[in-house]
Amino acid sequence: MSSSASPNPLSRLRVRFALVLGAVEVRLRLRFPHFMWALTPSPAARAVPFVELQRIESDPAYRALFLAQLDAAITDRDAEREAVVHAIEAAADRLRTLIRTDSDSDSDERAA
Repeated sequence: MSSSASPNPLSRLRVRFALVLGAVEVRLRLRFPHFMWALTPSPAARAVPFVELQRIESDPAYRALFLAQLDAAITDRDAEREAVVHAIEAAADRLRTLIRTDSDSDSDERAA
């Protein structure tokens, strides 16, 4: 292939088509700015910070529901912590019993 070879007719058509579409878009944006603005994809609306907090402060029914759920969650957490404490205390008692049993058997062997 030589450098003087003409480009493929199909590729020239693609380039012209892309240029025509770009020109049409520019013309439409100038002629119908509001219509083109409506067709342009916009980023998703971000959540406004503290929306739930504002709802809690402004809606008494929602506040009551939120506080009831919060109280239930706190009660559940306290019950779980108490169960863990009781399990740790029971394990400590078992260890103490094992240690005492081992030390009693060791002292019995020494006495004999």
